Amino acid sequence: MDNRPIGIMDSGLGGLSVMRIMRRQMPHESLIFVGDQGHFPYGTKSGDQIRRYALNIGRFLVQQQVKMMVVACNTATAEALPLLQKELPIPVIGVVVPGATAAVSAPRHRRVGVIATNATTANGIYPRTIHQLDPAVKVFPLATQPLVTLVEKRQTGTKRAQRLVDQLLAPLAQDNLDALIMGCTHFPFLKAEFRHFFGPNVLLVDPAVETVKQVQCCVRQDKRLASADQRGRVRLYSTGSAAHLTRGARAWLHDTSLFGHHLVLPD
Repeated sequence: MDNRPIGIMDSGLGGLSVMRIMRRQMPHESLIFVGDQGHFPYGTKSGDQIRRYALNIGRFLVQQQVKMMVVACNTATAEALPLLQKELPIPVIGVVVPGATAAVSAPRHRRVGVIATNATTANGIYPRTIHQLDPAVKVFPLATQPLVTLVEKRQTGTKRAQRLVDQLLAPLAQDNLDALIMGCTHFPFLKAEFRHFFGPNVLLVDPAVETVKQVQCCVRQDKRLASADQRGRVRLYSTGSAAHLTRGARAWLHDTSLFGHHLVLPD
């Protein structure tokens, strides 16, 4: 047994979509979440900046004695995962491979859309990863950066949110998609808007769900499961507004006891 916490990072609040599933599926695990809101959004930053921010967060999490790090950010996964895996003395899991694998494993997956930040789209990591799994898949990548800010401001479930989704996803409307990868951990909070846009026949792939399955597999294989007789604790840190993180976490995790702390890291 290993009662050390699992560390989770994101550029903002989107990684709470991963934490939400982890708390439900792995209730005995303690979690430490770092939202890098002081540098939000990652999708408009350079690769060097993103790697530096992610490594600083990784080093902080190692200092907190985490047993594993989950990069709950597609942009940070695309730009920084190999560096984190090389530099940190703990297992580090990203969200891209689990999401791509889930899409390719679906019964219908000949035509797969990927919505993501500007940086993730420009990196091309999803088409590369999907084609490594199945070269025959036709991939339709689309940058939808403004949706990240919409979620960060907690404006999901509004008429404005639906209008923006309809506007930004319009280029995919005639592509006859089999599946859509929500290639940013902010985007599962807009799942209702995506479903309304595409209708019932397009599979919506949430990399957060698949990532948590990989985390579960990893802790079991490495015999790092927390004791079943404990309830996992949660610590929340923001490099920006701790109050903003607190409000988001309480709303999306449905737990009014959560409280965010401000975190100062090297730039």
